[in-house]
Amino acid sequence: MAKKEAPLTYLQKFIPAESAQLTLDYLHQFKVHLTITRERKTVLGDYRHAVNGKNHRISINGSLNKYAFLITLIHELAHLVTFLQYGNRVQAHGREWKLLYRKILEDFLKLHIFPEDILAALKKSLHDLPASSCADEPLMRVLRKYDFKKDSSLFVEQLAEGALFTMEDGTVFRKGKKLRKRFQCTELSTGRLYLFSAIHEVHPVAI
Repeated sequence: MAKKEAPLTYLQKFIPAESAQLTLDYLHQFKVHLTITRERKTVLGDYRHAVNGKNHRISINGSLNKYAFLITLIHELAHLVTFLQYGNRVQAHGREWKLLYRKILEDFLKLHIFPEDILAALKKSLHDLPASSCADEPLMRVLRKYDFKKDSSLFVEQLAEGALFTMEDGTVFRKGKKLRKRFQCTELSTGRLYLFSAIHEVHPVAI
């Protein structure tokens, strides 16, 4: 099964213990049906608004460390509250969402639950919020230090130019030059060029 329905009390396994009560208060207040999923590479979480009398639905990757899980949940809660207040009349990550995300995040910052490095990255990102947690490269770099497991994966930016790496499906690429914020990489089997985020996680290949 791709998804696991999670009782609200089970949430404490995935977030800092001190944040549990405030998190549960938000989930109860907005009648959120929370689903914890297996890892998804392209998204950390998502929100679906209530339809046909059903609850609002939020899903979060269960593979995230407790700080990344909570920050992603706050991100999706902000989408929920934005929808309740504005419907589809505003941009998904526009000014309204940013203000509500900031408000909810500041409630959690008062709990003093984040390590100093994450706290510094969060406060910095509040000045210019990206459209998604994945796009906040400084924050993602810090959060990765708190991951559950350490494997052979690295960020693309950690590889030397010319190094080979693989994706989850086994496709092999050669790292090229940086173009603005992304790295141009060549798929070896086809010669096609692709742009990779600096913090895209890949597996290095020994030459």
